[in-house]
Amino acid sequence: MIKLIEKIEGEATLDFNFKDEKIEFVDIKFNSTRGIENILKGKNALDALVINPRVCGICGHAHLIATVKALESCYDDLKISKKAEIIRELTLNFELIHNHFKWFYLTLFPLFGFKQEVLKASYASQIMGKAIATFGGQYPHTSYAIVGGVVCEVTSMDIVKINSYIDETIKFFERNVIDVDVEKFILCDNVEMALKSKGDLAKILQIIYEKEWVELGKSYDRFIVFGKNSYFKSGKSHKTRISKNLPYEYVKEEQNKSSFAKNVSFKDKYYEVGPLSRAMLKRIPLIKDAHRRYGDSILSRILARVCEIAQLLNHSKSLLKELDLSEASYIEPQIDISKVSASGVGAVEAARGSLIHKVSLEEGIIKNYEIITPTQWNLAGGSRENQGISQKAMVGLKDEKIAELVFKTFDVCSVCTTH
Repeated sequence: MIKLIEKIEGEATLDFNFKDEKIEFVDIKFNSTRGIENILKGKNALDALVINPRVCGICGHAHLIATVKALESCYDDLKISKKAEIIRELTLNFELIHNHFKWFYLTLFPLFGFKQEVLKASYASQIMGKAIATFGGQYPHTSYAIVGGVVCEVTSMDIVKINSYIDETIKFFERNVIDVDVEKFILCDNVEMALKSKGDLAKILQIIYEKEWVELGKSYDRFIVFGKNSYFKSGKSHKTRISKNLPYEYVKEEQNKSSFAKNVSFKDKYYEVGPLSRAMLKRIPLIKDAHRRYGDSILSRILARVCEIAQLLNHSKSLLKELDLSEASYIEPQIDISKVSASGVGAVEAARGSLIHKVSLEEGIIKNYEIITPTQWNLAGGSRENQGISQKAMVGLKDEKIAELVFKTFDVCSVCTTH
C-alpha cells in the first residue's frame, strides 16, 4: 500500500509492506530534488551565505548559521566576539521555538482529532519571527551572519524589544500549552505532573494514555547531537550510555536508489536526531522520566519537543543578560576569503535535529558543498535487514494512519532534505 504524505513541508510517499496484518517494512521515498549542492559549485564562497538560507523556508536561519560556521572553520585563526556568538545563538533559538509551535498546532494537533489551531501557531511563531528580524533585519532568508561575526549593531532598545517578545511568548506558552508557570514546568521531573494540567499538551498526552499508545513509535533508542553551543551538548547515546567523541569522518552519506533523499549514518548505524536526542544528551529531568518509562516512543518525542520550548525561552533570557553591547559585532578576518584554500565543517541544531554543512574552497571558490539535514538522519531509507530510524519505529503497527502519526512525530522536512 502506497500512501502520499503531505503537510510535512513538502511531500513523501510511504510504501507499506504488510505481513500477518502488521507492517513489516516501509519504503520511504522523496520524489523531487533542487540540486542546491550542485548550484553552489564554482560560486564565490560568500555566495553560499545568500543561497543556502533558501534551502528551506522554515529553518533557513539554521542553514545560514551552519554555512557561516563551515566557512569560518576553513580559517586557522579566525576570531569571533562573544557578542556575535550570543546574537547568532539567540536567533537560532528563536527559529527553533518558531518551528516547535507550528509543528505542535499545525501538524500534531489534527493527528489527535483536534482542529488545526492556525491562530495559536501563528501568534507565537510570528513573535519569534519579529525577534529574529530585530537582529537579522528580515525573516525568513536572513543573511546577517557573515564570516567574522554579524552585521547588526544591537542597541539597548533592541534588548528591551527582545525581552518583551520572549516574555509575551512565555505567557502564551503558559496560558495555552502547559497551563503552569514555565519555571515550574522546567523543574518538573515526573510525567504525571505534566498530565494533570488543562493545557493543550496535556490533552494530547491524555489521549496517548487513553489509547494505550505510550509504547508507540519505538526505534533503536540511539541518539546523536552534532550542534554545540551554550545550551546544547554534542555527543551520542545508546539508551543511557553517552559518548562525546563524534569525528565527522564517521558520518557517511549514501545515495538511495528509490529516493532523492540520501541516507546518513554514523559508523554505519542510524541515529535519531532532534529534541528527544538533545534532551537525552542534556539529561533533562522530565524527559529522563518519560524515557525511563516509555523509551524512545512518540510520548517521549512529543514531550521533549514541547519541553524544549520552555528550556530555550528561559535560556534566551539568560543569554540576553550576558550580551555586552560594547563588544565588536564583527572582527575582520586577517586573510581575505578569496585567498583561502581549505575544507571546513559547520554543525548546528535545527528544530528537527542536527544540520551539517561541509565545504571545500580553492582560492575562495566553492569546489564542493555537502548538506546533511535532520530529516536524512531520521528518515534514512534503510534495507529490511538494517532499517532507518523512522522505518524501525513503524514496524509492527497494524494501521497506516497510526504509522503516519509516528512518522510525523519526527516532523519531516521534505524541502530541506531534497535540497
